Amino acid sequence: MEAALQPGRYIGWNESYAFASGLRQAEGEISKLLASDPARAATLYETFVAGCNQKADEVDDSDGEFGTFAGGLFRGWIKARQAAGADGDQTARLLLDWMDDDPYGFCNDLEGEAAKVLDRAGLMAFELQVLTRFDQAFAALGPKEDRVRNYPCRRWSRILRSIYSQQRNVPKYLALTARTELTQADCQAIAAMLQAKRKPEDALAWIERGIEMEKPSDFRGDAGSNLPGMRRALLTKLGRGGEALDSAWTEFRAHPGTFTYEELIRYVPQPERGAWHEKAMAAAGEGRLGPLIQLWLGAKEMVRLAERLDRASDAEIEGLSHFVTEPAAERLAKTYPGVAAKVYRAMCMRIIDAGKSKYYDAALSNLKKARTCYEKAGLGAQWEALVAEIRREHRRKTGFMPSFERMASGAGSTKEASFLDRAKGRWAKDR
Repeated sequence: MEAALQPGRYIGWNESYAFASGLRQAEGEISKLLASDPARAATLYETFVAGCNQKADEVDDSDGEFGTFAGGLFRGWIKARQAAGADGDQTARLLLDWMDDDPYGFCNDLEGEAAKVLDRAGLMAFELQVLTRFDQAFAALGPKEDRVRNYPCRRWSRILRSIYSQQRNVPKYLALTARTELTQADCQAIAAMLQAKRKPEDALAWIERGIEMEKPSDFRGDAGSNLPGMRRALLTKLGRGGEALDSAWTEFRAHPGTFTYEELIRYVPQPERGAWHEKAMAAAGEGRLGPLIQLWLGAKEMVRLAERLDRASDAEIEGLSHFVTEPAAERLAKTYPGVAAKVYRAMCMRIIDAGKSKYYDAALSNLKKARTCYEKAGLGAQWEALVAEIRREHRRKTGFMPSFERMASGAGSTKEASFLDRAKGRWAKDR
């Protein structure tokens, strides 16, 4: 364990995956003791958690690998305690102590993970102690204090919701919402519990209630956002597939994109999918540009994509991430070079307009591709106009303009010598 934690050595972000792999191997050795010596395994898990807290300041955990590993140790610890026959009340108290004193966030969302691995008696002990804390926080509220926004009330009610969901205890869950508030996420949780109890009609009623709570401007904005998908799945099970299809079509028309298209096609009968595809592609035309690019690239609707981008303003394209625009430009470069040039131009201007000097190399690369596409499309005048615009608007960007001028004038356009050729040339010169 100590060898895996490497105390005293700083772990950079580029080492975190390998570091976490070593930690997982050490944890695997501890887990082997669950069957033969669970009490010892529990003690080792506690030691490992303490070691992770000690190590935390020596790790750049930008990717979350270390934190995810450390949080997972609590699951093993609970299993070991239960296998050793440890007192459930004490296990619950220790868990809550860890959650109260968690300087590095290892216990974030621990209540949900704990609820999954605690046995029935352990979960009841955990529930009782959390409920006691919730009642105390609730009783301490001032006469004008908002119980919904009060942090202790929100914290303990969130944990109780996780417990009741795991127990599939709808009455307790409803009683809790009566003391706090009922949200879309609650409607989804209650519906899921009722589905698990094979009460689809009751589940559907709660889904409908949650959907009615949605604001007109919302679209998959919170944990209740899966309600329309749950509703369609339930309608299909209840033999109401036509209603499910109508719902998917309505959502697609409101928000055309890859996700809503896939959801739509899921409910279209196989023989009708070709016709529905054409119907959907035609209806999508005036949707938001970013989702449309991804939709039409995935559907190989290159004609529609080219026409839509050709109509789009430069500002509209510049407002999109290069993760969206770059694949489109690359796919369009051969068959629609003029449109591809427009997209490459936007990718460049997005960088230099914002003065993002660390990405000037990418801007120049995009400009070179734009020039190639302009020339291929016979749009040399547009390329010259772009060069003039950059000279006029960005002449003071000294970190960009010298390289731009060399590229624009054609200097340095010959193929650069390979590393080996340059090395040979230097060797000959030195001799």
